[in-house]
Amino acid sequence: MFSLDALRGKTLALATLLWAATGTGIRAEPADTSWAESAAALVPKGFVAGAPYKTDLATMTGYLAAFRASADDPKTPGSAFDWGHTFIVKLEGKPGALKAVAGELRERAVESEAELRERAREVSAAADEADYLKIHRELQAAAASLPAGTLACDIHGWSEDKDPNGLNVRAEPKASAKVLGKLPPPFKFKARNKSENTPEGGWLTEFHIIGFKDGWFLIEGATPPGKEYEDESVYPKNPPKPYSGRGWVAGNKVGAQYANGDTRMGGLFQAPHVDAKWTPAKNSFGGAISADGGPKRVLACSGTWALVESHDGVRGWWRRLCSSQVTNCS
Repeated sequence: MFSLDALRGKTLALATLLWAATGTGIRAEPADTSWAESAAALVPKGFVAGAPYKTDLATMTGYLAAFRASADDPKTPGSAFDWGHTFIVKLEGKPGALKAVAGELRERAVESEAELRERAREVSAAADEADYLKIHRELQAAAASLPAGTLACDIHGWSEDKDPNGLNVRAEPKASAKVLGKLPPPFKFKARNKSENTPEGGWLTEFHIIGFKDGWFLIEGATPPGKEYEDESVYPKNPPKPYSGRGWVAGNKVGAQYANGDTRMGGLFQAPHVDAKWTPAKNSFGGAISADGGPKRVLACSGTWALVESHDGVRGWWRRLCSSQVTNCS
């Protein structure tokens, strides 16, 4: 079985180079997509057109991905376990100048691993869509252990709460629920102990995010702030001890960094799928977002995807978030 940890530990530099060189997606598009714009105009209300993924000239049929218009709303987030819909259109015209004249919206079936690998580029990333299909199947199986109504996730983040009393970790996803423990605020060493690694604002408490529900993230495995980055000779003997068990934290207190998710950099997807509509987005310095820096806000998650808001106000999905505080997550 494909290991989640194995993918997390892979070096994804090849994917980064591919994006820098091509600026396109890893998924291969049909040779003729001249019909896509006319098809998008026919997509029913309540749905957003995504990418064209198949052109059948023998039957003059085009296949366009489509997803719920509310898939990028944190109140009704899309699901990485839902492949959305297919808008199947009738084509007219000649190759290179095709036009969609009618269409029918249907639920999209999950592609097989063989189909996914066939549509991958010849030069691919460290992991392709078939690998992520396996990951999401594992997450679906594990979701049975999560509270009812929880979207299963596999991303990483940190607490951005600066309250000196720490961030409450609660038993349920609501502000009135029992407090199980706390996550420390940013941790600054005393001057005599401070190392060159220590961020100006202090070390943040990191954790694994395994679920989302109603604006709350289900977390576990919180670690002492900064411990994994500091030498033992420098790190204090009695650091703050976060609650490391499973519990819920308020979504507006969570931050993270973009990681390389083997998918298109420089922007965000309208739904948690590589065939969803893609929109360019900027980082805090005004450049295109990449596996360096993080979003302005983390809004929701599903599978290996996170719904975020970029620093220029674009809202959408990015595949994989990490919690590294000393380097990028390429």
